[in-house]
Amino acid sequence: MTEKVDLHTHTNHSDGFHSPEELVNIAKSKGLKAIAITDHDAISAFSEAHSFGKKIGVEVVPGVELSTDVGGNEVHILGYLFNPKDKDLKAYLKFFRDERYRRACKIIERLKGLGFNLDVDEIELATKHSAIGRPHIAKLLLKKGYVKSYVEAFNKYLGNGCPAFEKKVHLSSQSAFKIIRDAGGITFIAHPGKMSEPLLKDLIDAGVDGIEVFHPSHSLRLINFYKGIVNEFFLLSSGGSDFHGGKREDDGNFGKYYVGYETLENLKMNIQ
Repeated sequence: MTEKVDLHTHTNHSDGFHSPEELVNIAKSKGLKAIAITDHDAISAFSEAHSFGKKIGVEVVPGVELSTDVGGNEVHILGYLFNPKDKDLKAYLKFFRDERYRRACKIIERLKGLGFNLDVDEIELATKHSAIGRPHIAKLLLKKGYVKSYVEAFNKYLGNGCPAFEKKVHLSSQSAFKIIRDAGGITFIAHPGKMSEPLLKDLIDAGVDGIEVFHPSHSLRLINFYKGIVNEFFLLSSGGSDFHGGKREDDGNFGKYYVGYETLENLKMNIQ
């Protein structure tokens, strides 16, 4: 029987619903041998999850998801197996958490201009130690009854081109690769399903280590396509559920989308 590994999960240290300990507990109940926590611009969940995972028999490996810009396109890069104590990596993540807070303040001001009674302090109380993002603002809009659903919050107010949209600060993909590699890790293109082939090729030429082949948004045709790309360009393969929990209603994906433990072993063999 395949030992299941999920290399793409989120906690409430970014835009996930569950605490690190809760996530590891759920992973155990789903029969997962190992997970990577890939919070957005945050690695603060790792220590708690790793310690708890040791107690209950779930391996937790370091991970992170970074937002980059490639020719005006937002591309998410997954980093794995880096040193979570690396000072430069931690400094970078602090900078981008600060940028997320500044962006949230601008979005709140735009929403107040639309007549909504909101305050950034309410977001801070709700997020605690998390990296603030649009999902947190969407949850507040839903809680206060300004929208009927999480999706409506994005479609009407927070999504690209909407009245309260504020552009995110990005770094280049090459910079993301360097940050992760300097910390001893490896890099992957996250959920490339909607990515054009020329953009995919640009990232491969820029030196990405691998591709997230298995993801809930990928059809069987896309999975086979990315398997071919991995083989053609001698890249690594990864996969996972991109589990968030809560209002995302994606609980069914956790434990359903995974890779075998041999995939994680292969990643470990390729770290610097």
